[in-house]
Amino acid sequence: MKEIKIHKLWVGKYQVLQEAYDELEILAEFYKEGESSEEEVEAQYQKCLTLVEDVEFRSTLDQEEDELSCLLEINAGAGGTEACDWAEMLYRMYLMYGEKAGYKVKELNRVHGDVAGIKSAEIEITGEYAYGMLKGENGVHRLVRVSPFNAQGKRMTSFASVFVHPVVDNRIEITVDPSDLDWDTFRASGAGGQHVNKTESAVRCRHLPSGIVVECQAERSQHMNREKAIEMLKSRLYEKALEEKRAAKSVTEAGKMKNEWGSQIRSYVLDDRRVKDHRTNFENRNTDAVLAGDLEGFLKAFLMWDGSR
Repeated sequence: MKEIKIHKLWVGKYQVLQEAYDELEILAEFYKEGESSEEEVEAQYQKCLTLVEDVEFRSTLDQEEDELSCLLEINAGAGGTEACDWAEMLYRMYLMYGEKAGYKVKELNRVHGDVAGIKSAEIEITGEYAYGMLKGENGVHRLVRVSPFNAQGKRMTSFASVFVHPVVDNRIEITVDPSDLDWDTFRASGAGGQHVNKTESAVRCRHLPSGIVVECQAERSQHMNREKAIEMLKSRLYEKALEEKRAAKSVTEAGKMKNEWGSQIRSYVLDDRRVKDHRTNFENRNTDAVLAGDLEGFLKAFLMWDGSR
């Protein structure tokens, strides 16, 4: 059914484009006969152009994993309370992007900051091509602003890292040996009913061969959290396998910016009203809109840049 849905998506896009083109031809004929204006023909032409560009852009999502849903992980970096607040701003930005793009967004794990914001959070974004669209968000995001947490009103720089992993489905087989897993249980943190905070329903799983650790406290029962944690672990293992495959395939791919401090992929300079992606040089001067989830321009610029390379 998923495969059929993907094919329907592409056939649907083709049909919409075909209809728009047919309408353009009819308008052009009417214009020759003096029955339509030049403005009407131009407007329809621009509509066709936009549709073609969208289909060309979507065709860059041609990897097997691109059509999958994704897990998005945010970690506060250097900067203390300021960095935790920045991590929460990013968390809100991705939530709002997901809602605007028509994806289903669900929080899986959250660790609150000591004073404000979050130290880390993990969300699941479910929908067609969610991973393909968001894979370019992997990396370090830098915020520059006049800090509300600084008594002198100084300009502060904060960092947060974002990791995006594809959610594996039953078409992709990932085997996990139960003997390789080390489990811990603990009480869920943050807002919740009496049941959530009084029972050890949250789980932490460590995969011993790879050292990958996942946590889940999204569900009410420990059993359901264990299932979700296994799913998260498989996604991380799949992402790791993809990275190894890319590194072996191409030296250029292996030389991409790594997720470490000092190699930020994007800067958000609020007092200068500027958000700039350092890989593609795409820039948006409307910082409020970007932080409210307007990421389409950055995501498209990355995919077109990545495809051209």
